[in-house]
Amino acid sequence: MLPTTYGDMAAHFLTLRSNLRLRTDLARLGQELASGRVADIGAATGGDLGNYAGLENALSGLAAYKTSAGEAALFAQTVQRSLESVQSTTSKTGPALLLASATNEATALQTAAADARAGFSSVVSILNTKVADRAILAGTAIGDNALDSAEGMLAALKVAIVAETTATGIEAVVDAWFDDPGGGFETAGYLGDTTDLAAFRIGPNEQANLSLRADDPRMREVLKGYAMAALVADGALSGLHDERVALMETAATRLLGADKTLTELRAGVGTVEERIENAQVRNGSETSALEIARSDILRADPYRTATDLQTVEAQLETLYTITARLSRLSLAEYLR
Repeated sequence: MLPTTYGDMAAHFLTLRSNLRLRTDLARLGQELASGRVADIGAATGGDLGNYAGLENALSGLAAYKTSAGEAALFAQTVQRSLESVQSTTSKTGPALLLASATNEATALQTAAADARAGFSSVVSILNTKVADRAILAGTAIGDNALDSAEGMLAALKVAIVAETTATGIEAVVDAWFDDPGGGFETAGYLGDTTDLAAFRIGPNEQANLSLRADDPRMREVLKGYAMAALVADGALSGLHDERVALMETAATRLLGADKTLTELRAGVGTVEERIENAQVRNGSETSALEIARSDILRADPYRTATDLQTVEAQLETLYTITARLSRLSLAEYLR
């Protein structure tokens, strides 16, 4: 039987193919040895990719929950800090108004009213806080301010109370302006949407609901107290000292009562913050466990990989040696 032989061109292509295969194996094994992970997932799983695909899918889902939970945490922290700022301002303004009305002195009354007017502007600005260009208290109208400016609301209220000459009359008008359906506050004061912001998905079958809005009745009570004192600062009931004192007392009472309300609101947000934090911890633990399971599948045996790498290196060196010798073959060399 005659031996199988190859022409020069065929032998050349066989050598190139062997060289390419060995160089590819060398690069793959070098990468596996450096990274500690196999390059061929199909071979590592024996062709059964179901378990590996399930791990990857679960990890992708947890990554999405991590992002959403992070956004929820930032949103909740911003709401919490905003309420804290409002409460800090209110807890000082209420007693100051009560003290000024108790002194029954016009200058002290006007000074306290002016401070409350500045506080009203500050509170409105705080309630219009945005995070990542999203209004935190405007419902689904995340791109808009939750409230009109303090100046805008006061301008509307001054028109509404123009005929009032008593503290009780102004109190009734302010209450109606803020509370009546379709009234001044709902049509011009509150600029957000009446639809709550969608809950954040923070984990499998778990959501964080941050639906507080600036038109919440409890927030309106805070705004009413400031608005009444601000109207005094702007000259409401001018010349009627006793009525001004009475209106300031009413404003002080509203703000003192609002302190407890704000504490309750902050406690509610704090509960949501805790839920988000717990979800982040659980998601992190589950992610770590799944990553370990995935690593077990993809882990390359360092001893076997190093051995295979040495074998391929030796084969490649042998191929280079043979190629070099074959390249020197010629009829002249043979006949010598």
